[in-house]
Amino acid sequence: MNFIISGKNLTVSEGLRAAIEEKLGKLERYFRPETEVIVTLSVEKERQKIEVTIPVKGGIIRSEQVSNDMYVSIDLVEEVIERQLRRYKTKIVDRKQSPGVFQPEYLEQDYEEDEEIKIIRSKKFDIKPMYPEDACLEMELLGHSFYVFNNAETDQVNVVYKRKGNTYGLIEPDV
Repeated sequence: MNFIISGKNLTVSEGLRAAIEEKLGKLERYFRPETEVIVTLSVEKERQKIEVTIPVKGGIIRSEQVSNDMYVSIDLVEEVIERQLRRYKTKIVDRKQSPGVFQPEYLEQDYEEDEEIKIIRSKKFDIKPMYPEDACLEMELLGHSFYVFNNAETDQVNVVYKRKGNTYGLIEPDV
């Protein structure tokens, strides 16, 4: 695998480079040797972030992990990529697609079905018409990170959500 490692707001040390190549090198059993793995490391205040992107046929395998320690972030990102690869393999085998960047041995192995998605709780509630600002207040009162409401201005279902830095986002349907 070809690693393309870069850093934002930090210099990539030999120790970090070695840790990335060792940890993500475990993924070699899945990919052909010419596969590119794009790794970007960044630091913002106390946040140590790693972003890994692997272009594959028909899409990308991507993960972004943040922690207080870059080595912990590297461990986390490798686990997430492996999970994504199991899902992607299931998709490739089920659709009988060409292997692309994957090792043929990896695709020929029996694969485990991922856990089935199960909805364990369902709620029903009246959606009252309100303005987005009122929906944000309601969300804060409930202590939730998002709130579904009927927008009084557009008469459509919208979602407000809490963002980092005590800001809010609004999701509207594209009509």
